[in-house]
Amino acid sequence: MKSALPYRSGLLLLAASLTLSAPTHAAPRYADRPEAQQFIEEMEQRHGFDRDALNYLFRRAEYLPSVIKAISPPKDPVSVRSWQRYRSRFIEPIRVKAGLAFWDRHASTIRQASEKYGVAEEIIVGIIGVETIYGRNTGSYQTLSALATLAFDYPRRAALFRSELENLLLMAREQQRDPLDYKGSYAGALGLPQFLPSSVRNYAVDFDGDGQIDLLNSPQDAIGSVARYLQMHGWEAGQPVALRAATDSGANLLPLIANDINPTFDPDTLASHGVRTTQGTFPPGKAAFVELVTPGEDSEYWLGYQNFYVITRYNRSSFYAMSVFQLGEAVKAARLGGMPK
Repeated sequence: MKSALPYRSGLLLLAASLTLSAPTHAAPRYADRPEAQQFIEEMEQRHGFDRDALNYLFRRAEYLPSVIKAISPPKDPVSVRSWQRYRSRFIEPIRVKAGLAFWDRHASTIRQASEKYGVAEEIIVGIIGVETIYGRNTGSYQTLSALATLAFDYPRRAALFRSELENLLLMAREQQRDPLDYKGSYAGALGLPQFLPSSVRNYAVDFDGDGQIDLLNSPQDAIGSVARYLQMHGWEAGQPVALRAATDSGANLLPLIANDINPTFDPDTLASHGVRTTQGTFPPGKAAFVELVTPGEDSEYWLGYQNFYVITRYNRSSFYAMSVFQLGEAVKAARLGGMPK
């Protein structure tokens, strides 16, 4: 909801009303830390923000230990990635049923977004399903505090999250909202499609035409924004996403696997390494050779085309992209009366 007060005056009035009731903490407020003061100075100089308003905001921002715990790599070195375990989180009856209801409810909007941006309807549905189960789990972390925690207390990726903190403040000013109002994931992702603030500013659209972008309360904006994001990252309308691959016995697959998700190999190169499609023929265009590993079981092999690569621009993971693809296909099959795999 938009604030009824101008951005600066609203913050200062809110500061006056809340100062006496502000909770006390042993740890210094971010406003008292030199790295945050440097950030405030940069925001003032580069973007014309009011220093007093920013100091107020960073007195209210809190260090969130749970954010650091959530984003940190697992301490257990024996933890092994498993495609089947990962897949079971996303391609399962509850999420497919929720996807079917979401698609039925917003069929017209999904169709319009697909036609405008050229992105397959099932992929739009798959993205929102994997990200938030169609809005059921959009996150409850205060975004300003989460991003401040990561920007100033997570050195490993501080530069990225300082940039997202900057974009959060710019986005709030553009949307005439209090930066303290936003809630999302531990990493600062927002709304049904879990866009970081920079992605909201660069790719999100007002698809319902109400004059504002709201990825949390407007499924229409979320649907249109996902489609536009994928289009702007190189989606090829009408082209394949992924095809199941088979391999000849004794085939030398290591040079193909090392390439990971980049669509580099033409059909002749794939065939020369003993790769076949389960459909018998290769479609035109280049593909990545994707290995999905499950410990104790044979790997699954897939060909990932340009559109598969585009999905990894959302999350750089072959597991993620394949889950989006397969969830979308499962919901599409359920909608058509088939049995999702």
